[in-house]
Amino acid sequence: MAILPFEKHHKDGSVWARGQTIDGVPTGYWEWFRTNGTRLRSGHFKDGEQVGEWTTYDRDGRPYKVTIMTPKRV
Repeated sequence: MAILPFEKHHKDGSVWARGQTIDGVPTGYWEWFRTNGTRLRSGHFKDGEQVGEWTTYDRDGRPYKVTIMTPKRV
């Protein structure tokens, strides 16, 4: 079980998403970006699920909205 950095790019080559995975599953802190480089969204994953505070940013990269994500119940 190794923690690996993950990065995906837009068609123009700019960073679209950045985070880390364990065995291909998102874990820890992640960020998504617009093609101009401003942050779009950020938050944490635990075992592939969004947890805790997730922040959405406006077009200028300023925090716009915070959503509290709770783990799904089985």
